[in-house]
Amino acid sequence: MKIGPFEVWPPVVLAPMAGITNAPFRVLCREQGAGLFVCEMITTRALVERNPKTMRMIRFADSERPRSIQLYGVDPDIVGRAARMIAEEDLADHIDLNFGCPVPKVTRRGGGSALPYKRNLLRRILRAAVANAGALPVTMKMRKGIDDDHLTYLDAGRIAVEEGVAAIALHGRTARQHYGGVADWEAIRRLKEAVTEIPVLGNGDIWSADDALRMVAETGCDGVVVGRGCLGRPWLFRDLENAFNGGDERARPTLGEVADTMARHAEGLTECFDIERYAIADFRKHVGWYLKGFTVGADLRRELATAESLEGLRSSLAKLERDQPWPPNTDTPRGKSGERDRVHLPDGWLDDPYDCVVPEDAESDISGG
Repeated sequence: MKIGPFEVWPPVVLAPMAGITNAPFRVLCREQGAGLFVCEMITTRALVERNPKTMRMIRFADSERPRSIQLYGVDPDIVGRAARMIAEEDLADHIDLNFGCPVPKVTRRGGGSALPYKRNLLRRILRAAVANAGALPVTMKMRKGIDDDHLTYLDAGRIAVEEGVAAIALHGRTARQHYGGVADWEAIRRLKEAVTEIPVLGNGDIWSADDALRMVAETGCDGVVVGRGCLGRPWLFRDLENAFNGGDERARPTLGEVADTMARHAEGLTECFDIERYAIADFRKHVGWYLKGFTVGADLRRELATAESLEGLRSSLAKLERDQPWPPNTDTPRGKSGERDRVHLPDGWLDDPYDCVVPEDAESDISGG
């Protein structure tokens, strides 16, 4: 799969996930298998204003090449300034634009999965990003639309091609679906049939390497984007590389090997965040994902999930039954689930799909989940 100057094999992308895909987690995933690994979503205003937290979030490990940043923005001028800043200051090698985030604090500003409904505003944003990115490839990630009555993905795909976007990723759900129900892979197939000039990647319900192969076979997409399926499972990228190279081998780590990975993850966060207490608190959300399916007593799970120091976490990890084998039937949904009653939008957002009005306070000055 070719994205701008980059040959990406296997054709696998780590989806940007707020609070998850920071440098320590990306490094763990990269060690397992190749692909394209994208950092957490960065707001364009925060980047342009050099918000200290945002500037820390775009730090990459020395081993990370190519470096991929995902931007969230609603104002074409600010998006353009952010893209130019990334290119001129060599902050990354690839820019991805977020038009898929379904959370209310994003959609109520007209951003994320709400934005492609405004076709001309989408066009202006893409044009500004591509024009200012120089030689850097610009890609975009989107959803099917706001809801089943307001689908936008086919129009957005054609606009992307016309404005010079290098690749498109489609999550087969609407914003209203959030992470509930089943991803619509048929929509990915329809988009691939409509957009033949650039790579189309599929996203949604890839819980195993075999799911990825099945998505490519059923939809004809050029590659896959993996999000929640790798939570607590960085070795999924080893499986994906083996699968796309025709191999049958799949990673089945023992609980001891999982514990070692958990320790390395926490140590990486400690180095990244500088403040150990904050790093360990951030790691706690990963505990349940790493231990899913293993037999671990409630008291020890609670001890691991409430650790307050790196030494305390290591002490608790040492109590795990290290030779316990990988549990069967664990290639199942992880992370958030459930649909929303409605999508939060700016007042009058659905009145005219072609106006270019940027909502007041559309641009957030803070990055992160």
